[in-house]
Amino acid sequence: MPNNIPQPHASIIIRAYNEEKHIGRLLTGIMQQRMDDLEIILVDSGSTDSTIEIASKFPVKVIQIHPEEFTFGRSLNLGISHARGEYIVMASAHVYPVFPDWLERLVEPFSDKQVGLTYGKQRGNSTSKFSEHQIFARWYPDQSYLKKMDPFCNNANAAIRRTLWEQHAYDETLTGLEDLEWARWAMEQGYVLSYIAEAEVVHVHDEKPRDVYNRYRREAIAFKRLFPDERFSVWDFTRLVISNLVSDFWHAIREGVFTRHAGSILWFRWMQFWGTYQGFRHSGPLTWQLRQTFYYPHELRARADDIRQDIQPIQYEEDESEGE
Repeated sequence: MPNNIPQPHASIIIRAYNEEKHIGRLLTGIMQQRMDDLEIILVDSGSTDSTIEIASKFPVKVIQIHPEEFTFGRSLNLGISHARGEYIVMASAHVYPVFPDWLERLVEPFSDKQVGLTYGKQRGNSTSKFSEHQIFARWYPDQSYLKKMDPFCNNANAAIRRTLWEQHAYDETLTGLEDLEWARWAMEQGYVLSYIAEAEVVHVHDEKPRDVYNRYRREAIAFKRLFPDERFSVWDFTRLVISNLVSDFWHAIREGVFTRHAGSILWFRWMQFWGTYQGFRHSGPLTWQLRQTFYYPHELRARADDIRQDIQPIQYEEDESEGE
């Protein structure tokens, strides 16, 4: 790196495809962060809407990747190869930070040299399905864990040490779960993961049944690659559908919203585990047609509410807090 160009503390890598509804909100939230020693890199995989035009209004470096070349890992590797920051922050284009200390909280655990990866809390908004709210609550609790001993993480809201990526890039052949594969490698090298509940984002999924099916099928194909001895049988499908329906219905009844959400709970859990079952059954190469199915299905929207009391949330100009 030339001596006259200062190294940013962190580089934010955003993967995007047709995210005009969300990219402005994410970039606005980044500009509101208290950490200002940043660079922002947008890796766009062929957007045909106003994503690039909106991003150009912010200090963003745009890198293009052809849709037929896209995988999550390849897109990240391309973005990171152009990054200069000591820490690499990854954010999906359809998330946005809730608080102005999001980035500070996310990279703070790196003061411990044993920490190789951090990831933050995610939650839904008014368009998220009830079952997805339950998933977020289970996967992203309110309590932080500074030294996790399992590789679960999520690159929609995560950060890694650049020096570790230089040793081991993301797997570009996986259909998903490139974050899990990388975290498992880092732990094998003696590093730990940190989960930071205060580094909170809203993750917007306003998916139709087919979108949910595709998402979980894609991740199951990747999971089978990473853990070839694992199985997902018809019995597993039946057991998990029933147990999760019972749990979701119970929570919905307790919250007094059962009538409003019963239908979406039924189809969401069915598609979640049917997609998982079909993903485990998949064999053969990842064709271009399959790539299109996996990577280009979404139409999304967003919203935020505030939970923490120690800091005021970011005030976004556009109010998307309409009810479900």
